[in-house]
Amino acid sequence: QVQLVESGGGLVQPGGSLRLSCAASGSIDSIYAVGWYRRAPGKPRELVAAINSAGTPNINDSVQGRFTISRDNGKNTVYLQMNSLKPEDTAVYYCNALDQSLHFVTSWGQGTQVTVSS
Repeated sequence: QVQLVESGGGLVQPGGSLRLSCAASGSIDSIYAVGWYRRAPGKPRELVAAINSAGTPNINDSVQGRFTISRDNGKNTVYLQMNSLKPEDTAVYYCNALDQSLHFVTSWGQGTQVTVSS
């Protein structure tokens, strides 16, 4: 079993920054990739960014150049650094992990709310 805990959300003004953390525990050896997803009101959940076990990032075009994803293997944590935030980035952000078969390894958690507003 893998447990993931998201943190770091909050209220920020347009143009501001936030860093989200996704801390993993349990059977982390089963993890191939970790992704950050978001669900805005009235919209489906979408992939924002992911990073695989080799450290290769995959960034959604909508946030390319503003968001970066990184990992700290020593802390079993994946970070989503969000810069130049826009009101349309407002959403609940979730992390989840994939195994080698690209199946989610755990159910969706509570997520962390990010609100971009002046």
